[in-house]
Amino acid sequence: MHKTRDLLGHVYMTAFLIYLLVPLLVMGGAAFNDSKLPTIVPWVGFTDRWFIDLWNDTRVWIAFRNTILVALGVVALAVPIGTAGAILINSISGRWRASLYGLMVAPILIPGVVIGISTLLFWNNFNVGAGLHLSVLGQVSYIASFVMLLVLARLQSFDAGLAEAALDLGASHSQLMRRILLPHLYPAIGAGAAIAFFQSIENFNVTLFTRGGQDTLTVYVFSKVRSGIPPTINALALLLILFTLGLAIWWELT
Repeated sequence: MHKTRDLLGHVYMTAFLIYLLVPLLVMGGAAFNDSKLPTIVPWVGFTDRWFIDLWNDTRVWIAFRNTILVALGVVALAVPIGTAGAILINSISGRWRASLYGLMVAPILIPGVVIGISTLLFWNNFNVGAGLHLSVLGQVSYIASFVMLLVLARLQSFDAGLAEAALDLGASHSQLMRRILLPHLYPAIGAGAAIAFFQSIENFNVTLFTRGGQDTLTVYVFSKVRSGIPPTINALALLLILFTLGLAIWWELT
C-alpha cells in the first residue's frame, strides 16, 4: 500500500511538471521556428528573425520602460504600506484585529477590472487623469496586501520579549524598530518586494483601465494577440521567462 501511494505520488508529480513545462518548451521552440505561425509543427527551420524583429520594435522598448517604472513605483509604495499594516495588525488584538485584517486582505479578492475602474473613477473626482501614476496607485491598492501577509507571517516568529527587554534597557521605539524589529523582518520585506515587482509586471486588468495612452508589456501583448499570436510574442515570452529564472537563481545564490 505504501509503495502504491508513493508510485501514484511520483506519477502525479511527473504529470504535473509535464503539464507546466511542455507549453513553455513549445513556446520557446516556436520562437526559433522560421514560420509565421506560433508553432513548432511543422518545423520550417531555425531562425533568430523574431528576436531581431522584436529588438527593432520601438514600441516594445517603450512598453518595457513603462512596465519597469510602474513596477518600481509599486514596490516603493506597497512595501512600506504592507509592512506598516502588518505591524499594526500584529500590535492589536480582539475584534479590531480581525476587522482590520479582513479590510487589508479584501483587495486581493476583488477582481482586477473592478479595481481598475474604481481607481479611475475615484481619482477623476479630484481631476487626476489616467496615466502610469494611476496604474501605480491602482496596483498598490491590492499588491500591498500580499506584502502585508508575508510580513505578518514573519512577525509570528518574533520574540516579543526582545522588544520588552530593549525598552527596559532604555531603547527608544525608533531604535527598537531600526535595530531589532526591521532586521528580523528583512527577509519577508525582501520577498514582499520581489512579489510586488513581479505582480506589477504581469498585471493587466488594473493597468488597462488606468494607463491612459501609455503602453506596458501586458497591454502591448494584448494589442498584438487580438488578431492572432505573432512569433515575436513567443520571443518576448521566452526572454521574460529567462529574465525571471535569472533573477530567481540570483536570489537563491545571494
